[in-house]
Amino acid sequence: MGNAFRSLFRACCSSGNDDAVSGPALGPHGVNAETVGLTALAYDLLRFEVTSQVPPGLDEHVKSSRKAQANWYRKLLLAWKECNPPPKTPEEAARLVIETLKRHRTADVEGLLAFYCLPLPHSLVQPLADNPSRWPDGVKFIFHSLPVDAKAVADGDTITVYVSTADPRESSSVPQDVRIATIQRAQARSERNYDVADALHQSMIESGYRVLNIQNEDVLARKYRIRLRGIDAPESAMPYGKEAKEELVKLVQGRCLRVLVYGEDRYGRSVADIYCNNIFAQELMLKKGLAWHYAAYDKRIEFANWEKEARARRVGLWAAANPEEPWEWRKERRERNQM
Repeated sequence: MGNAFRSLFRACCSSGNDDAVSGPALGPHGVNAETVGLTALAYDLLRFEVTSQVPPGLDEHVKSSRKAQANWYRKLLLAWKECNPPPKTPEEAARLVIETLKRHRTADVEGLLAFYCLPLPHSLVQPLADNPSRWPDGVKFIFHSLPVDAKAVADGDTITVYVSTADPRESSSVPQDVRIATIQRAQARSERNYDVADALHQSMIESGYRVLNIQNEDVLARKYRIRLRGIDAPESAMPYGKEAKEELVKLVQGRCLRVLVYGEDRYGRSVADIYCNNIFAQELMLKKGLAWHYAAYDKRIEFANWEKEARARRVGLWAAANPEEPWEWRKERRERNQM
């Protein structure tokens, strides 16, 4: 078990080693912003397993005795050993702490989280216990995307994804001309006739398909432009437009998504719910104050509640006294262009 902790600790440190030396020191362990919570907790659990000592400085954040603190670390150590896979992000580490110590005093749990600079309970988006076994009302189909490129995120509520045509739903609907172009392109590339191969690939792109290189293998994939259902994020030129886009990029970059499609909007985009690592994207954006509940098109009560939570905490765009709704912003610019 010690080897598992050491491997995680080395991975966390090596991923940001230069920053740890030259960047700003954060938290009681002096590691950088990318690794502070996870690395520090992994290190202290490893140290506790060897020495049975809790970290110095914890008394400044919690009220319970050192004996009680040792009991926490005993429980956390056992929980970490049983966790498969172990936490890989500050959010996952925070959930482990909260769940393991749920019968202990809230102030102590939050103090422990603060000690490691881990997210506090109110800031965490709750993951799904499991993906829905039944499709929600209105869902027409569900697919899993290929890993998402950061450039595919247009703004805080729009993203382009690709799904492999090996997917049973997709395999039967690939147009014949795309199938033929795929074969001809592969032959042209094998003959190093790259101009012909590129021209064939362009024709496939114009038909909504693309050949992607996934783990050194060519994968024929279909393009879907996704509009996140039920939210409206600030446009890029609006206040918090940049932050909304960056938050969505951080969630989806390099990851495969579970996409629940309800239909198409007038721009040909698939209106959908998106889950990434069991995190509901719309919930995340609303709770962080980076989107409005688009109540004109979606009546889900939980969306309204998540927006209210963000308003009450004045996070994200709700830090402003009177933020402008993106639909009003777009309407104003349409009217201005018509004058």
